[in-house]
Amino acid sequence: MLRLLSCACLCGLALAFAGCGRNSGSQAASAHPLPPSPLIAKCEPGRPGGRFVIPVSVAPNTFNPLFATNAASDAVTRLLFGTLINLDLASEEPGPGLAESWSVAPDQKTWTFKLRPGVRWSDGQPFSADDVVFTWNEIMYNPEFNRVTFDLFRIGGRNFDVHKVDDLTVRVTTPEVFAPLLEFFGIVPLLPRHVLESAVREKVFPLTYGLKSRPERIVGCGPYRVKEVRPGQSTLLERNPEYWVADKAGRRLPYFDEVMFTVTGGPAGDARSFLEGKSDVFETVRPENYFEFQRASTVARFQLLNLGLGAERDFLWFNQNTGTNSQGQPLVNPARLKWFRNQKFRQAISCAIDRERIVRDVYGGRAQAIYGFISDENPRWNNPNIPRFAFDPARARALLAEIGIKPRAGDGRMVDAEGVPIEFTFYSNSGNPLRDKSALLVQEDLRKLGVQANYVPLDYRALITKINGTFEYEAALMGLGGGGGDPASQMNVLRSSEELHQWFPFQKTPSTDWEARVDALMDAQMRTLDFAQRKKDFDEVQAILSDQLPMIYTVSPFTYSAIRAGVANLRPSVLSAYHLTWNLEELYYKPAGK
Repeated sequence: MLRLLSCACLCGLALAFAGCGRNSGSQAASAHPLPPSPLIAKCEPGRPGGRFVIPVSVAPNTFNPLFATNAASDAVTRLLFGTLINLDLASEEPGPGLAESWSVAPDQKTWTFKLRPGVRWSDGQPFSADDVVFTWNEIMYNPEFNRVTFDLFRIGGRNFDVHKVDDLTVRVTTPEVFAPLLEFFGIVPLLPRHVLESAVREKVFPLTYGLKSRPERIVGCGPYRVKEVRPGQSTLLERNPEYWVADKAGRRLPYFDEVMFTVTGGPAGDARSFLEGKSDVFETVRPENYFEFQRASTVARFQLLNLGLGAERDFLWFNQNTGTNSQGQPLVNPARLKWFRNQKFRQAISCAIDRERIVRDVYGGRAQAIYGFISDENPRWNNPNIPRFAFDPARARALLAEIGIKPRAGDGRMVDAEGVPIEFTFYSNSGNPLRDKSALLVQEDLRKLGVQANYVPLDYRALITKINGTFEYEAALMGLGGGGGDPASQMNVLRSSEELHQWFPFQKTPSTDWEARVDALMDAQMRTLDFAQRKKDFDEVQAILSDQLPMIYTVSPFTYSAIRAGVANLRPSVLSAYHLTWNLEELYYKPAGK
């Protein structure tokens, strides 16, 4: 999911004052009534009360969503702020949020959002169109503050026009049709003008909502508000008494009275905290830790849930970069580059890899062989009819023969038409035992084909320098995950000019006809609101990728999560990092025996 982010890191605080706890006298003794038309949650009515504890590896570095650069800051700020649109991550459907309805004009560029009347900020002040316009025109479109997502909401160098029609109506006009407007623009956290206007005017906005801010000065529209901060130890949130969401029985959410984030010191500490019963959820149980959690679940009071195929997948790719280094030498040996840029060569390598053996021998069956850019984890956008170059050594040899690569007499080593042995080096990151085992199996499979693939594990930083810096390497086996459900979130991988177009990034013009076609399709699906047409375009993108195989996908692990027994209203999603708590405001403790 897109969050407000920035790489800026500033010290000090202009609007903050020392203090850790909430001053109970700083706010009204009781909340205002629910808005006349509150958002009604889809969940079954629950029981309020209790504290929910979430382990985090490090402490948050801010409560300002624009500068939430670490995972802990994002985990907290997502609960403090509201958005125009609520994205249901279980169904992948956008729904009403702070905007109770919206419409789009026939030009497909002019959007009108009707805001929910009666909504109040956590300090009791009214929420209005002024806050939406302020968030966008004074903060999001201020390059001094927003240094990461500034260009994401611009087309052809032009901002979206965001203006107030009346107190409860906002109109947004985009320079061109912007297909994912609801999923991208609509989920940006909104900020209170009455609290932050002076900070923006005085250019000290980056210093606001810091860790030393008085809790009552951290004002949002989310389900929770800050209650207490113990630097380096914990962050305690309490129910926002002004929250504008209710259950079907008319009870105001959220259900948990408090949510505490406890700092554990690292991923191992997160797991230990959960297994020792000191926290209530562990969002991602890695495959290598599965048995430990499975054993513990038989005696401890928690559920170990299999969420199915996840959004993470491993893939092998060849460096197809035709550029030169600073000395004018080719980044890739020309003979090998010729192989790497040949479609049939990549198809043959795919047919040589026994993915089912990786699933069985590396993951113990807790993964799935995959062949496409996305798969069953994203049913809304997945194309199930892609070409598949599955394990088939005979087909691999036939494909190589079509391009003049055949076994050498005597030793069976594959050589090309010029007699050059087929040999290359591929890298992966050290310290990842599952990927290391997978790499060794890939190496063995290719050896059986007569291809010498030399596997070299590298320190992660050194590997990133090679693949994203010098570009002087031949092949790599790594993983890709996240990115969200909408195809627009994959633009930085699929467009040939982008940084994460891993096999040949930053192309000034597409180096192949098929890459040009992918560029055109990705641009086209961004410029229509017709879902069927977008799906058709993206289906073709997936088919091209599965036929051309610039990324030779291997396996995708199943996603496992663990949560304290008795937590109800779970609606898991593998498309969020918060697999079980993306809808935390709906969760509650079910009484024992019910």
